[in-house]
This record gives sequence, structure tokens and C-alpha cells, in this order.
Amino acid sequence: MSKKKTLEKIVLATERDFPIMPMSLGTMHHNRTGAWRNIRPVIDKEKCIQCGICWKFCPDVAIYVENEYPVVDYVYCKGCGICAEECPVKCIAMVEEEK
Repeated sequence: MSKKKTLEKIVLATERDFPIMPMSLGTMHHNRTGAWRNIRPVIDKEKCIQCGICWKFCPDVAIYVENEYPVVDYVYCKGCGICAEECPVKCIAMVEEEK
């Protein structure tokens, strides 16, 4: 099979050829991943310098800004701890989930 025919097959693939997944719908709102978590980030607003680094590095987009301070959306936070690790003033503590 020539390269040209192989490329034609790739070009002919459409969205109908792939299963519908939440990521393919353009949103992760279908995956409420917070239940996976065993530790959660808690932000100390007294220490927070409002730099936005926690928001920038959150892989799950589970941190948003409200009244100029970061807020964790625990419905989507998986508890990875990247926000706490990247915080320059260490105002985010990872605490064990309550049962």
C-alpha cells in the first residue's frame, strides 16, 4: 500500500468513527473525579499572596478564583497535590479526607 493511500484513510476518518467520550465533547463536567481523592488541598487565605500559580498548575482545572482568592472545586479535585507543591508561600496544605 502506498503512502498516499494510507494518508487518504487518515483524512477520511471523522468524528463518527470514534466513540463519544467526555473529553471529545469538550468538557470534563461529566467526570466528577473528586470521589477518587484521599487527601485534599486546603488554602489558607491569610498566607495566600493571590499569585495564581495553584490555578495555573492544576491539571484538573479544579481551582478557580473568587473574590481575588483561589477556591478549590472538590467535585473535580483529585487530590494530586500539585497546587500545594507549586505554591511559593506554601499556603496550601494537603489534609486527609474525612470519612
